[in-house]
Amino acid sequence: MNQSRQRQLQRRATEVLTRDAPWLDPLGRRVCTALLVRTAQRWRLFLHPGSPSDVADAYFIGPAGVCSLLIRDRLPDEATARAVARHAEERFAGVRGPGGQVLASSALRHLVVLPGGGKRVTSPSPLYRVVPEQDLDALFRREAAVLTRDQAQSIAAQAAHRLTGYRRVEVEPVERAAEAPGLLDEADLTADQLAAAQQRPFESWMAFLHPQQQAVVARNYGGPARISGPAGTGKTVVALHRLLHLARRSTGPLLFTTFVRTLPAVHQGTFHRMAPEFADRVRFVNLHAWARDFLAERGRPVTQWRAQVATAFNLAWLSHRAALADLEPAPAYWQAEVDRVIKGRGLTTVDEYLRVTRRGRGLALNPAQRTAVWGLYEAYERHLAEKDLSDYNDLVAIARAELAARPLEVPYAAVIVDEVQDITLTGLRLLRQLAGDGPNRLLLVGDGQQQVYPGGWRLSEAGIPVQGRGAVLRVNYRNRAAVLDFARRFDATNQVDDLDGAAGVALRDAETANPGGRTEPWTGTDSELPDALTGAIAALPVPRGRTALITFNHRDLERCAAILREAGVPVAHLDQYTGEPEDTVKIGTVHRAKGLDFQAVIAVAFTRSGKPNDPAEQELRARRHLVAATRARDYLWWGVVTPPADQAP
Repeated sequence: MNQSRQRQLQRRATEVLTRDAPWLDPLGRRVCTALLVRTAQRWRLFLHPGSPSDVADAYFIGPAGVCSLLIRDRLPDEATARAVARHAEERFAGVRGPGGQVLASSALRHLVVLPGGGKRVTSPSPLYRVVPEQDLDALFRREAAVLTRDQAQSIAAQAAHRLTGYRRVEVEPVERAAEAPGLLDEADLTADQLAAAQQRPFESWMAFLHPQQQAVVARNYGGPARISGPAGTGKTVVALHRLLHLARRSTGPLLFTTFVRTLPAVHQGTFHRMAPEFADRVRFVNLHAWARDFLAERGRPVTQWRAQVATAFNLAWLSHRAALADLEPAPAYWQAEVDRVIKGRGLTTVDEYLRVTRRGRGLALNPAQRTAVWGLYEAYERHLAEKDLSDYNDLVAIARAELAARPLEVPYAAVIVDEVQDITLTGLRLLRQLAGDGPNRLLLVGDGQQQVYPGGWRLSEAGIPVQGRGAVLRVNYRNRAAVLDFARRFDATNQVDDLDGAAGVALRDAETANPGGRTEPWTGTDSELPDALTGAIAALPVPRGRTALITFNHRDLERCAAILREAGVPVAHLDQYTGEPEDTVKIGTVHRAKGLDFQAVIAVAFTRSGKPNDPAEQELRARRHLVAATRARDYLWWGVVTPPADQAP
């Protein structure tokens, strides 16, 4: 905005406040003048006459969301802060957004504006953020926006009927100078660009939730709780809003963790955008990284070399393959048996292994065969010990023992676990230790249908009772109808449950919220793949930077990455993805894509000749395919690479 128009708006704002808000003190007048100027750009300001003690002095509504403001020369006491926050939540409860969604209570921002500026003031209360008056503009920059202008106007219109006792004040826009017809002011351009950027359907969740989701966010749980539901139903969205809800109602550190190592950085960036005032209180980290850091801090570093760990298992397999290869020749199956059943469950004796129910493993084993597997496990453990090595299961077990011997000096106020279905049973037990007992301390989020690692468990086996404290989400908000219909084709429903044995909701039963979308299947040989793949990239209906290429193992990923590099297509591996926008195609296996979503997905599945897999392996493959397909919001290209005719089974 040019300086002449700015001065005119400030004069008008001063006149309006002199006439309509004579009760304001000098600080209130300065702050409200700065806010009132923005009403010329469709922000809305509501002021309360006098100096109320238990409600906000002002509400300010615009692209940055709904802000309640206390404008004071000193910090409020805790009782006042709680009263203001409660009033705001009551007044905006049930405010409607797009498609019947409601404004999330966690989307309300409570600010205390103090005089001066240039020095950061730490809030003594998690209920509000302290903002010096000179830094107020920083809250309303483009990157802070969570609403379109139309959404903000709709909220403000509803607020006008709810904020009884408040006066709406505004200034008229200053007309553009006649000597510059047709030119757009820089501020107008920014606002228009911002509105366009915010029209993306996957951004609205930062402010709006389905009423059921909002109820889960705000519910008081007397113990561990669980959220389940098919892909795209907003489980992680609810978890992030829940995290903000808990941050405002506690003072200790919080932990957001998951099995997938690529997710924490992405969710951290999103949460910091939602609630920058809590950036220092919440740690986002995958479970194994947390355990590694924890042990290092305790002076117990653990040696982990993936190549040498793999060698240890291969040596064990060579000495035991004669007893097991006739049952299943693939060593990967037996490595998963050791990792996910024996060590993942924390079994310590062969008798325990003989009694355990091997959920999700498919291949039945009699006692003699289980004894042979136990011999493989013991040989593997010997080879690890000879090199003083630890695998991921050992890392968790050592961390559990250390935590039991010496608990954290400052315990977590709450622990939220995403993609919980892929964490081992021992990992769940570690998380139970971390969260401790008490209400609202542990929230587990996941979907049995999206399990991409072999094996299975029940939450009760980890000592985590969730009966009566669970919610199942059913409405898919991520995938457009065409993408969702394609993903529903995959038969990945044999053992779908709510993570503790009760019947769950499969993707085929989810409700569709977003019409439209597009899918393009392709089938061809490896020699035909380069032209098909580069053609699909060239014809993308969305920006390249919002696209991911997903494969189902590292060998296939290397093949596709080489094709794109040769074609000059810039790529970035999901291992380094943080969610920040960049003009590259993101590439990774389905294991790295879990929990993420993109406007477009290019999935490439290679079919190879050989022995058919057992039913459990076939279902696991279907789950992986389902996960890959549901990463796409608007567009899905699904490529199947078949072997040449002379290699077909």
